[in-house]
Amino acid sequence: MMNLGGPADLTQVEPFLLELFADREIIQLPFQGWLGPFIARRRTPKVQALYRSIGGGSPILRYTEAQGRGMVERLDRLSPETAPHGFYVAFRYITPKSDDALRAMEADGIERAVAFTQYPQFSCATTGSSLNELWRAATRRGLERAFGWSVIDRWPVHPGFIAAMAGTVREGLEQFAPDERDRVLLLFSAHSLPLHIVDRGDPYPQEIGASVQAVLERLRLPNRYLLAYQSEVGPVRWLGPSTERVIRRLGERGETRVLVVPIAFTSDHIETLSELDREYGELAHRVGITQYRRAPALNERPDFIDAIADLVRDHLRAGESSSTQYPLRCPGCVNPQCRNVLNPVRS
Repeated sequence: MMNLGGPADLTQVEPFLLELFADREIIQLPFQGWLGPFIARRRTPKVQALYRSIGGGSPILRYTEAQGRGMVERLDRLSPETAPHGFYVAFRYITPKSDDALRAMEADGIERAVAFTQYPQFSCATTGSSLNELWRAATRRGLERAFGWSVIDRWPVHPGFIAAMAGTVREGLEQFAPDERDRVLLLFSAHSLPLHIVDRGDPYPQEIGASVQAVLERLRLPNRYLLAYQSEVGPVRWLGPSTERVIRRLGERGETRVLVVPIAFTSDHIETLSELDREYGELAHRVGITQYRRAPALNERPDFIDAIADLVRDHLRAGESSSTQYPLRCPGCVNPQCRNVLNPVRS
């Protein structure tokens, strides 16, 4: 179960940021070996304060482990022919990392493995970077042939995911008076992406749009909606419009009821608990949005865990090493490691 991860406590914030700003698959800076650590260390006190405000650390590992436990319990019932099932967590910038997951898999005698992205929408900067690091870690440990691999590389319109997301929107709307719910503006918010990644043909923007459209079709509600992007970091241009700017403009235009929907996040973490809830909540209040609410994250929702179990079951039954789209590299890709599957299973 691959994800970005997050610092579990305040001591992990600086190492997390150092790894983030060293990753050229996400952020490309001039003189990155010097500028990356400089930005990371300069941001550390501010980011530590944000984590302190949400309890001292990210809950993403706890939620990912809960999702994993629920998923394998369901899989043992849904797919007895491939049971027993186990799960391992591989975060990109914080423990447990790919090396930790591979070490545990080797110790447990695993032979068949699925690299399962926890980002529903594919991007080279998220899923792609995590997979590339997973294959590098396997090579570092001499495990290139230890496991037969397949990849669940994207699931932006999976019916179970869309149904669970639609459920969070309905729950979010329940925070408004019944006679006002149809007039609430739905603001879908996804993590942004550096524009140089978009410009080379990354599929993330259209997959985010596909998820939003599928949720709206599932809801069949009269509410107006917008899509924006959050969490820009570093001195590079990012995909917009930014969620912050959109909230300001909505306030200027007299909107008073907004429900923000985190469309790209499967667990609560700093982007939801601090950025959306606290920072943007305070901004919304200042600009006159008197009713600003957030739809709940998927976290431990049973319908979401049902969805990821169904997703893995169907993947195992298909016997494919990846989706048909995964091997297609971006038109502007210059990384020869991209879109590989290490020791792929054969259908």
